[in-house]
Amino acid sequence: MKPTQAVTEDGVAYRDLNGNGVMDPYEDPRLSPEDRVADLLPRLSLEEKVGLLFQTVIEVGPGGTLLETSGHISKSPTSTVVRQKHINHFNVHKLESAAEAASWNNALQALAEQNPHGIPVTISTDPRHSFTENSGVAFSAGPFSQWPDALGLAALDDDDAIHDFARRAGNEYRAVGIRAALHPQIDLATEPRWARQLQTFGADEERVSRYTRAYLSGFQGDALGPGSVACVTKHFPGGGPQKDGEDAHFPYGREQVYTAEAFQTHLQPFIAAIEAGTAGIMPYYGMPIGLTIDGEQIEEVGFGYNRQILTGLLREKLGFDGVILTDWELVNDNYVGEQVLPARAWGVEHLDARGRMLKILEAGADQFGGEECTDILLDLVRIGLVDEQRLDQSARRLLLVKFQLGLFDNPYVDVDQAVAVVGSAENAAAGLRAQARSLVILENRDQFLPLRGMPRIYVEGVDPVVLEGRAYVVSDPGEADLAIVRVSAPFQPRNDLFLEDYFHQGDLEFAPGLIYRLQQIAHSTRLHVDVALDRPAILTPLTELVSGLTVSFGVSDEALLLALTGGIEPRGVLPVEIPRSMHAVRASHESILGTVNPLYSVGDGLRLGSDSDAPGRT
Repeated sequence: MKPTQAVTEDGVAYRDLNGNGVMDPYEDPRLSPEDRVADLLPRLSLEEKVGLLFQTVIEVGPGGTLLETSGHISKSPTSTVVRQKHINHFNVHKLESAAEAASWNNALQALAEQNPHGIPVTISTDPRHSFTENSGVAFSAGPFSQWPDALGLAALDDDDAIHDFARRAGNEYRAVGIRAALHPQIDLATEPRWARQLQTFGADEERVSRYTRAYLSGFQGDALGPGSVACVTKHFPGGGPQKDGEDAHFPYGREQVYTAEAFQTHLQPFIAAIEAGTAGIMPYYGMPIGLTIDGEQIEEVGFGYNRQILTGLLREKLGFDGVILTDWELVNDNYVGEQVLPARAWGVEHLDARGRMLKILEAGADQFGGEECTDILLDLVRIGLVDEQRLDQSARRLLLVKFQLGLFDNPYVDVDQAVAVVGSAENAAAGLRAQARSLVILENRDQFLPLRGMPRIYVEGVDPVVLEGRAYVVSDPGEADLAIVRVSAPFQPRNDLFLEDYFHQGDLEFAPGLIYRLQQIAHSTRLHVDVALDRPAILTPLTELVSGLTVSFGVSDEALLLALTGGIEPRGVLPVEIPRSMHAVRASHESILGTVNPLYSVGDGLRLGSDSDAPGRT
């Protein structure tokens, strides 16, 4: 192992990353990130440059050790991807504890130090501070503080609250060595059936743009630096208008549809993100159908393959010069156990892996998400199909972010400090408060809420423990003063392809058996229903039954009870529209916010003490 800590004769401390006993310019902490990149890039071998252009999934070994086998999703031992393939950007999956995460980061960085120029690892993550558990989208909080999902943050309609979340979440990330966020997801949720709305900020472009600025400021600060978490904003140019609401992870959802005017609307949050200095942007899988921009027909291929979109629009017209990271697995199929998820090579399915990789590079992307096939890119360079200068363009952008984050000077973290910061009591309390405040009250007949006294309550879908000291729990609705029932938004289960069972897709109507059961409860006592929405549901049948109706976007049972009793006042407003019927959904255009005669509109939400017939809706 080569020693890295060193001091020059005139007292400058540095890390001797190439082990030559001299402080080379790229190792000099006094120089600008740009100057350090300019010195390092010509030193790199072809293999090191190629490794920079890949970011793939990595998993943690037992007790925070390096996993030296394939994992549940990760394909190769850690030493293979770091030492042999020279990959140094990784999307980490499950983290059991702050101590294990921090210890693992330190072990991973020590391994990376052994490479010829000691390029540190950049660890990234999908969102992991809320309730979603989907290995293709986001992770539930685990050891981190728990907050509403992004739609719940949007329901707060409070830029300062979103900034506060991002600042606290960023501090927890940095404490364990995570320095890149594969979020925010700022697609406009204009298509009610789309499965990925819960991680968005909703459907209104002005609100989403405001929230995006606050979010990026909280994670990145005013400019990227050692105190930042670099954000990859997604999914350019707006993944919300999926044809028939089907998701582009899957072959049946590969098409995106925009009206010409709506396309410009979906761009607005990304313009805000670029102005706010987002470090990276990720295009979505979808392929545009029938899209024309400024009179030019756009090629019907996935956005990650689309030069008109990535170079013509994003680079040249919008002026973005940060990192473009493709979404996961555009080149190769992904086999996990007995299931497969085909490569999202939409519109270019006929190309082999080499052809797909060439088209992605020609489109203008810098990094291949979810891939580790460095051998293919090496071959493309060696046979002259990819110029090494093209690698340099992307490697320069990727190295610059590492230097800006201070990773070359100190990629290690303090394990004890990580334990103190991650999931701290202060952050947990702030997260609980945000959950309760994000609850959206849609119906409050006869000022049913807030709940008072010590009522007898019948519950379904709620842990009875949270009612201790607040109410008496009864087992028969007929003996109750009221009933509280929590249900989830409906969907049609699918489980053929890998990840498919995590994506809630299909129609938005509740099953008739559930509606009948709620009718029976409502005949026995007053009924309050909370619907956990990962996408809008047709709530029309519920409005006839309830005394109270709320919707939530990542709210624990404890936070729900705090809100319903007024312990923390709920102030949520809808970030998405609630359609009146599936007929209205099918009749609307996927790229345009608004169905005919919606049941509730964006911005609706009552305050405690008001009812559905009073002027309390905002």
